[in-house]
Amino acid sequence: MGKDAATRAIFPDGPDEGRLQFEGDKLLFRGARRAVWTGEALKGLRAEGEDLVLADGARFALGAKAAASWAQAILNPKSRLDKLGVKPGMRVAVLGVEDADLAQELADKGAAPVNALSDLDLLFYAADSAAELARIGELVPVLAERGALWVVSRKGKAATVKDVEVMAAAKSFGLVDNKVVGFSPTLTALRFTLRRN
Repeated sequence: MGKDAATRAIFPDGPDEGRLQFEGDKLLFRGARRAVWTGEALKGLRAEGEDLVLADGARFALGAKAAASWAQAILNPKSRLDKLGVKPGMRVAVLGVEDADLAQELADKGAAPVNALSDLDLLFYAADSAAELARIGELVPVLAERGALWVVSRKGKAATVKDVEVMAAAKSFGLVDNKVVGFSPTLTALRFTLRRN
């Protein structure tokens, strides 16, 4: 998830109040004026005292700790695998997820996929139909005690299952949802773990 805060802004031509949001690679301000910064416009961004300051002179009052946190997140964005919680040495499997870059990203992270479906730290599973959701129950036993199942499905107009259907299916097999990540421009991923007693 990104960052979101109500803030007082000072632009070169005057003040404003509204919401500042950072999502993906985009910083947005919504107040009396609307502004978006991406790419080169975010270079030179810094925390200065209580403010987040952009190279064009725009300032956003966030408080010292929050301004530093926002600057860090914007200048050093997390990779997709960081957002998915992948760490070196993890036992990972991928079932049905069509993503040309995923295997290489996992290998680069030191968590190359394994073939043996047992004691998995992470399982990425593509599910875009009721039949695929029904198979979740077969996958629960292959997770390690603290393992997680990421259910990956199409998003937007191409979606054939809704997130509420994915959550209901996983919960029916004793899993609890605890995170959602934009897996790619066309896919979303919901994270489930075993219910702790």
